[in-house]
Amino acid sequence: MGLENRATLRQGYAWVRRRLEEAGCDSPAFDASCLLEEACGVVRGELPVKGDRLLTEREAARLTAAAEERAAGRPLQYILGQWDFLGLTLSVGEGVLIPRPDTERLCEWAAGQLSGYRSPRILDLCAGSGCVGLGVASLCPGIWGEAVEWSPEAETYLRRNLSRYPQWPLEPVRADVLAGPPQEWGGRRYEAILSNPPYIPTEELPGLMREVRREPSLALDGGEDGLRFYRAILTRWLPLLASGGFCAVEVGDGQAQAVAQQMENAGLERVVLLRDYGGIQRVVAGFRPKEETEGAR
Repeated sequence: MGLENRATLRQGYAWVRRRLEEAGCDSPAFDASCLLEEACGVVRGELPVKGDRLLTEREAARLTAAAEERAAGRPLQYILGQWDFLGLTLSVGEGVLIPRPDTERLCEWAAGQLSGYRSPRILDLCAGSGCVGLGVASLCPGIWGEAVEWSPEAETYLRRNLSRYPQWPLEPVRADVLAGPPQEWGGRRYEAILSNPPYIPTEELPGLMREVRREPSLALDGGEDGLRFYRAILTRWLPLLASGGFCAVEVGDGQAQAVAQQMENAGLERVVLLRDYGGIQRVVAGFRPKEETEGAR
């Protein structure tokens, strides 16, 4: 049942919130505010002032449709069509992983490490929406490089987001991370190789929250043990890492020690484990030993 005729903005918000509460959504008040803003143009916080305005027929229809989509488990970010990440506004939708606050830790740490370089080149693997590459670039001016994605659906959003921020020259590249870099890339070197790869063990996918199950399995499925992409990155892509450069990856809960051991086995040194803001070991990074003859920093 949709909104009643001639409902006010305040009544529309209350109806959406109740609908989402009934559907078991985790944050019905926040989601309702976001949907009201999307459908009616009322910015969160303006409801006390503008709440008595009547909804137009079109607004009521849009709000009802959006509420029903959310109640059915469609992620809020997909309904809105975009999501904020580190001050950026990124386009998202079916086919691409939704940017999450956990990944900000990876970007912030990487940007801090790159701040001493002149025009560092970075490589963002399993780039998805481009949030890692763009997030680092937004925090550390002068960065350039490539963002690699295999999924055609995700690549659409990647290209759209990179085009939105042309001040950071990151080039989208279609390539399979599991297969390794294109042959012609043999002479390239990167100061940082970064990735938030799929890391959920295959058998755990059916038990994920219903909203997460709506995200592309290609961006979630990390293989039998959840670690297959880390093995590919450290065996196939690590030769592109410059002397003294670092590889930093996001990992799932409980995977940090195993990935750290893989990095050490691959010859990286000074391996560090970083916790996200929820206290989970979320980022693992290691540095390539410096060669005696190095390029300028």
